Amino acid sequence: MTQESTDPKDDDLTDERVAAYLQDNPDFLSRNPDVLRMMAPPDRKFGDGVSDIQTAMIGQLRTEIARLNARQDEIILTSRANLNTQGRVHECVVALLAAKSFEQAMQIVTTDFAVMLDLDVVTLCIEAEEGAPSALRMSGLRMLAAGGVEATMGENKRVRLHSDAPADPEIFGGGATLVRSAAFIRLDISDYTPPALIAFGARRPGKFHAGQGTELLNFLGRVVEHDIRLWLSLPG
Repeated sequence: MTQESTDPKDDDLTDERVAAYLQDNPDFLSRNPDVLRMMAPPDRKFGDGVSDIQTAMIGQLRTEIARLNARQDEIILTSRANLNTQGRVHECVVALLAAKSFEQAMQIVTTDFAVMLDLDVVTLCIEAEEGAPSALRMSGLRMLAAGGVEATMGENKRVRLHSDAPADPEIFGGGATLVRSAAFIRLDISDYTPPALIAFGARRPGKFHAGQGTELLNFLGRVVEHDIRLWLSLPG
């Protein structure tokens, strides 16, 4: 009885074997379109002065497919990042709802939010009367001069993002040296309270940038506003 050869060379693919396989499996390329996109079309010779438009079109289509695939990957990554951010924001809201006192709620905003949102510094800034101390005793609470919120936010802006800029010590205090990227959320607490804002600071440039959606930050700001109004029994 003849023993079957185990020489790895016997298993090497040849043009003839590939051709035979494709003949036996005519639907192979329709089931594996990625393989077809990777294949190089044969050069067609038409003589001098004649261009092969089909080959040029195939090349153009391949470039477009590669661009669309890259765009698809970018959308998937952005969607995953948004879902991650959404989960972190929801975690912040649940923590606020569980606070047992106003002081604990403010500590959650200025301390726990930094951990939950993967930030380096979070402060709550309130405009102060002239002559008031520059900082409150509670860690993370900062007093701004009159007009400080408008100067930081810009007129009628609810959320403002900075991708790469040194932070303002008046807003971030001693943590300003860490901050390169920042987000500011205006707080419209009540007609009976001074203007205020929440400041998020990150040491990584680009953590916040102009292309980001601001819906979740705006939502979180609304929740903080409502929470403060409840604790202080303020009208909306």
